[in-house]
Amino acid sequence: MRVILPNPRGFCAGVQMAVDVVEGVVAMFPDSQVYVYHEIVHNRHVVDRFRERNVTFVERIKDIPRGSVVVFSAHGIPPSVREEAKERGLPANDATCPLDTKVHSAPTRISRLGYEILLVGHADHQEIIGTRGEAPDATSVVETAEQVDSLQVRDENKLTYLTQTTLSTDDAAVIVNALRNRFPNLHEPSSSTICYATTNRQHAVRQIAPEVDVTLVVGSRNSSNSVRLTEIAAAAGSPGYLIDDASEIDHSWFPRGGDSSVLVTAGASAPEDLVAGVCKSLLNRYGGQLEQWDVMDENVEFRLPGSLRRIILDRGGDAPSNSVVIGPPSIDEQSYGAVPLTVSARSEPPKAI
Repeated sequence: MRVILPNPRGFCAGVQMAVDVVEGVVAMFPDSQVYVYHEIVHNRHVVDRFRERNVTFVERIKDIPRGSVVVFSAHGIPPSVREEAKERGLPANDATCPLDTKVHSAPTRISRLGYEILLVGHADHQEIIGTRGEAPDATSVVETAEQVDSLQVRDENKLTYLTQTTLSTDDAAVIVNALRNRFPNLHEPSSSTICYATTNRQHAVRQIAPEVDVTLVVGSRNSSNSVRLTEIAAAAGSPGYLIDDASEIDHSWFPRGGDSSVLVTAGASAPEDLVAGVCKSLLNRYGGQLEQWDVMDENVEFRLPGSLRRIILDRGGDAPSNSVVIGPPSIDEQSYGAVPLTVSARSEPPKAI
């Protein structure tokens, strides 16, 4: 079997930062119950591993005992949740991805200028809930292009849009183009709000999927960006299957058995050890070769939240690294089942919508 790993894949810098925040809080409060508002990231294994370490995930701030330590998830929160946590005296650590924070801050600024915001995304996604909560009276959520014709707005000349960071660029473009057609004076945002990691992973799948028989996406079913990768693979002509780990592989997906070519990628919230497990499982069963296709470099650095640094220093810990840096994972035969052949497949993603 020919197993192809795209680079980039898996954890992005925002997810790694969020995981590091919870790790840091757990280390600083070993005898305390640590609470996380919403799943820290949308991955079952990440969440379950923290649960095994006495971390409790809640969907309501009122379920957290007063004075307890809380971490806000990577997806961000509306101001009402932040205020409720403050009222309950909860020492808070904000693990919101900096790119999500940028999107969250936009509605308040835009609404003050008198603009109405059309927020393109999934209404029940935590990022959209948090972003809309910044300016609820000036924000309408648009989930599909079909909704556009029925939208009611105050002033078509003072209208702009934002997009959920984890949308498929293709899906977002369909909705945004429908908005442009309906509202010719729609104000364009200064830059795309679909995040770099989402765009890069989608671009890698879009480029490689036509070359393989099957695409496996490692990620959980509540991970929007992981689901989008399976859809992009299918649109490119390669059946895409979403799996949490190697145990969910269905070998009927490979009718050519060991002669199959398989792209194995991962959503931005999936740990690399799960990707390694999938590769090793396939190669142990079918034999073959492992290839890593380098589509683009992705070396991104985010600063750790100041709240975590203060807690660590106040409790006598060593000053933590000032930042989180994500680069290509190291691959070894023991973990992945083979040493990869590296293939240069460099190209640039399409321009943002």
